[in-house]
Amino acid sequence: MSKLDKDKVIADFTAAYEKANGKSPDIEAKGGWYSVDGGKNMRLAQLKEMGDNFGGADSAPAEKAKKTTPKKAAPKKAAAKKASGKGFSVKAFWSDQIKDENSGAILPR
Repeated sequence: MSKLDKDKVIADFTAAYEKANGKSPDIEAKGGWYSVDGGKNMRLAQLKEMGDNFGGADSAPAEKAKKTTPKKAAPKKAAAKKASGKGFSVKAFWSDQIKDENSGAILPR
């Protein structure tokens, strides 16, 4: 992992935020956590990602190109097999719903 420069990340985020929203953000730092305009507390890496999403960093276009590439949906063969044999299954429906909402989610035991 690379070390992030706190001052540079905050400056980049502030510039991107001002460009996107037209006003400067109110950033509160407390114990390594940062709050923007009284919102949810986040770490410096999350602040950097948020700034990149606004489009403020120079390296953002390369990262955005990687993030915007569409991912192929996983085939749903297992769910079709379960549903066709016994009819409707709440457990299968729930697991399919979780997988559809969060592609990288791991189902509980």
